[in-house]
Amino acid sequence: MSGTPGYDAVLIVSFGGPERPEDVIPFLENVVRGKPVPRERLLEVAEHYYHFGGASPINAQNRALQTALIAELAQHGPRLPVYLGNRNWHPLLADTLTQMSRDGVRHALGLFTSAYSSYSSCRQYLENIADAQSAVGPAAPRVSKLRAYFNHPGFIEPMIQRTLAALNQIDDERRSDAYLLFTAHSIPQVMADGCRYEQQLAEASRLVAAGVGAARYRMVYQSRSGPPSQAWLEPDINDALGELAAAGVRDVAVVPIGFLSDHLEILYDLDTEARDRCRQLGIHMVRAETVGSHPRFVQMIRELICERIAEPSERAVIGHFGACPDICPADCCPRSSSSSPLPSWERGRG
Repeated sequence: MSGTPGYDAVLIVSFGGPERPEDVIPFLENVVRGKPVPRERLLEVAEHYYHFGGASPINAQNRALQTALIAELAQHGPRLPVYLGNRNWHPLLADTLTQMSRDGVRHALGLFTSAYSSYSSCRQYLENIADAQSAVGPAAPRVSKLRAYFNHPGFIEPMIQRTLAALNQIDDERRSDAYLLFTAHSIPQVMADGCRYEQQLAEASRLVAAGVGAARYRMVYQSRSGPPSQAWLEPDINDALGELAAAGVRDVAVVPIGFLSDHLEILYDLDTEARDRCRQLGIHMVRAETVGSHPRFVQMIRELICERIAEPSERAVIGHFGACPDICPADCCPRSSSSSPLPSWERGRG
């Protein structure tokens, strides 16, 4: 197999999602395996999927990213095969690693489909890979994670473009007064205290706001799933919308900075629930697209691969933070003893 010294494949690692109604319950059972989640809560979340025909867009969007990256590497190099493996639904990581082993892959570079550092979006995926390697056995390939990229120009630049496109949907005479709400998946406060998730989100939001020339913006959260007694990152987007309406804001641009694709948490929590809330409050809402398979984002992935192979003295970043390390410190992003009873529907693509 062709490749580069040290690495012979790329593995996109994501959350996974159902693709037909009969997949929904088995998928959710995978998500909550080993967690004390009431059956009625699982069935409640299942209804969100049934609302969209029992299918999540996340797998199709990841396949589109895989296809775009294959083309990018074929044109510009390095010529590496690109695989896709999921935590909770097919193609599952163990199955993908088995196929990679059969194909002769020994050491892959792993792209995690989250730009940020937290237990659920980083360390847990490392644990998932380790479990899959144990299931495959000694022939399982090694997987080395590419660094977090929340402050890479290849992530920030397309998000600026997406945000400008959303703002352009607002009438000219009102656009300058529009308020930007940057959203991300909420996590338990105790989990946030053990990582740099909040700080990284704040920095990415600041960079995008500066890029579009927005003075009025704030970071808000969505999709929390823990009990009311448990502290999670706030404010919730729907509470923030109420505050903005009371302050006389008429136009809001919602920017899902914490996600990479327009999957179910975008379609339901933002395009359905938050949009309904805006209608009730008399606010005109527009939403920016996520990076998806934007050409600059795909180019960024290739740059991260080349960076890891060549090990340059300087790495592409913008803003106040430096580049995240290639190898996570042993104590980073620890598991929280107060983690969500029902993990994010599609954590990682966000």
